[in-house]
Amino acid sequence: MYPLTTYHLHQIFVELDRNKDGLVSVEELMSLLDKLGLQAKRAELELLVGDKALNFFEFLFFYQTLNRIIVQENTGEIKEHRAEEEDLRKAFGVFDLNGDGFISGEELRIALGRLGLWDDEKRCGNDCMQMIGVYDTNSDGLLDFEEFKEMMSGDSLESS
Repeated sequence: MYPLTTYHLHQIFVELDRNKDGLVSVEELMSLLDKLGLQAKRAELELLVGDKALNFFEFLFFYQTLNRIIVQENTGEIKEHRAEEEDLRKAFGVFDLNGDGFISGEELRIALGRLGLWDDEKRCGNDCMQMIGVYDTNSDGLLDFEEFKEMMSGDSLESS
């Protein structure tokens, strides 16, 4: 979404100013936020606005403040997602023993054994192949990174 121009913001301001007093009240702002699907408490909005109504220049500042908050929240979500993705890539590397970008049943068995998570080698091999089969969406007998992410999130099991 691109930032709005001053011209567009003026048009919005004029539309919001229902009583045409040159001010946008907290009530008028609440109706706009409601139309946008954003929930705000009156007391919080009054705190943010700092008054009962905004003139056009205060409205511009209000918009810039909201825009900054939204960008910061979105940037934080992106950083969190990247960190999570990096952690998953490291975990994938623990199981992808030969570094070919796939996890085979044998690699899964060996890695689980090294981690002390499976003792019975014969049973483990069959169980590892079954585990891979649940998440192996392209049926090649291997898990690629995307399939591994699904396995780690458990989404495939929940939707089955």
